[in-house]
Amino acid sequence: MNQKFTQKIIVTENQTAEKLGSGLLPVFSTPSLVALMENTAMQLIELPEGSSSVGTSICVKHLKASVVGTQITCEAELIEKEGRKFSFNLRAYDNFGNLIGEGTHERFVIDITRFMEKLK
Repeated sequence: MNQKFTQKIIVTENQTAEKLGSGLLPVFSTPSLVALMENTAMQLIELPEGSSSVGTSICVKHLKASVVGTQITCEAELIEKEGRKFSFNLRAYDNFGNLIGEGTHERFVIDITRFMEKLK
């Protein structure tokens, strides 16, 4: 299992606070940052057939605004695995090397069928 995964995106208008309703400005929104961080962490978990992972907690600091067109690099580092629970450190940087966000995240591996049955 990999201990780190990194991915890059370019901020689009659909990811702005103005578009998502989390603010009034045309800058990379905190909900978009959180989604990017969760997705980056999720990539580190090798799943058995019929399984998925779900996020159960996330704590994020959004430290710096980014405009549309900015390249964001997100890195997730697996720091602990305890049974089905995975814990991560998260960092996001803009294309100038500025730390724009950081946090921690926990995910659990679940059986898809059992999980969905509980929701009926």
